[in-house]
Amino acid sequence: MHNIDVIDKKILRLMQIDALLSVADISEKVGVATASCWRRIGRMEKSGIIKSHISVIDPKALGLEVEVSLRITLDKTQTNAFDRFIEAARKVKEVNEIQTFLGRVDVRLNILARDMAHYQEIYRSQILLLPHISDIEALMVITNVMTKDGVPL
Repeated sequence: MHNIDVIDKKILRLMQIDALLSVADISEKVGVATASCWRRIGRMEKSGIIKSHISVIDPKALGLEVEVSLRITLDKTQTNAFDRFIEAARKVKEVNEIQTFLGRVDVRLNILARDMAHYQEIYRSQILLLPHISDIEALMVITNVMTKDGVPL
């Protein structure tokens, strides 16, 4: 756990809302000198609290209308099943998220596709060819009710 104070939390809240805010704008809103704010941000970047400054892109605005979550159980009797599966899954460009779990489900892949025909093509030509799969359950996302890009501060 990294040591952050109330001012750091205020800075992080502002940066989560708008990563394009200048250090001068952040320092003014937080009530500290620009140099102090700059040092705080630098310290949080160096310690790994701030991982990157990104733009969040809406997949639907790019024509990616279908989102499917695949819950995958691997054949764990195979040596390095997780490593080989994940290495191959990373190469599927339509996979935008990979999570591993403890329990019956081993891996979850999130797939973005233009439409159902495109998803079916991805599923048949790429997903089913991934190594060490013993079971797949597909969940089609109907509505994303809530997404939090940040963390609670």
